[in-house]
Amino acid sequence: MDVKSAFLNDDLKEEVYVEQPAGFINTGNEHKVFKLKKALYGLHQVPRAWNAKLDETLLLFRFRRSPLKHAIYTRWNGEAQLVVGVYVDDLVIIGDSCDYIKHFKKEMADAFKMSDLGLLRYYLSIEVRQSARGTSISQGAYAAKILKKSGMAGYNPCQVPMATCLKLSKMSTEPLVDATAYRSIVGSLRYLVNTRLDLAFAVGYVSRFLEEPRKDHLAAVKQILRYVAGTKSWGLKYERKKEKQVQLTRFSDSDFAGDVDARKSTTGVIFFLANSPITW
Repeated sequence: MDVKSAFLNDDLKEEVYVEQPAGFINTGNEHKVFKLKKALYGLHQVPRAWNAKLDETLLLFRFRRSPLKHAIYTRWNGEAQLVVGVYVDDLVIIGDSCDYIKHFKKEMADAFKMSDLGLLRYYLSIEVRQSARGTSISQGAYAAKILKKSGMAGYNPCQVPMATCLKLSKMSTEPLVDATAYRSIVGSLRYLVNTRLDLAFAVGYVSRFLEEPRKDHLAAVKQILRYVAGTKSWGLKYERKKEKQVQLTRFSDSDFAGDVDARKSTTGVIFFLANSPITW
């Protein structure tokens, strides 16, 4: 769901005055200003005021805000659970009861002017496909955008994101490269890791050289991009399970003093719920 003109719902706690807008000037009171009762787009206070308004509303609806992820709210009704994820004025609603979801949508429609966008298909550059067999998420369009931005769209794909024997150092004597461009590409790749755990180690490795990137560091980034070019459609799949008890499994591994600069070890951890990865 989407809140229409969300920032106009906010109640201002601070005193804010605005000049009379052109075409609406009060004759005889041209020297006066308006005192705002509600927020307007463009005010510095607006995002915080809207978040406080939405938070107050959801708590009034008996939701509990997650202490770890403040944009996540949960509510229970017997065994039925409702989870709401908030991004500014967009709400992702997840629940195990369609009736419970419809009831919450009506509550929100009574509180604000809302748009019901139906089943989740695209959210923050993440593509979502839902079917009777399960749900899959990917970032194919976002990956294509990264390749275009970096000028790597037409390059031949490669089979692995990084060679296993590759060792990079902050003390490299290779020529310096454009640090801003390097940080921009690596930052984009870090967001791609949200649905691509196969990139997690390689992207984490090249992220160590953001301060002073050099030619060999950029070469490693370009190999990751070539790998992405051949795997743009890859993502994660979560199959529907009828079992009431689902097993949580953790795998972990570590190299031994693999960092050539600090001689630190690198650890990798991944959690599976049934046969689907949920965090890494």
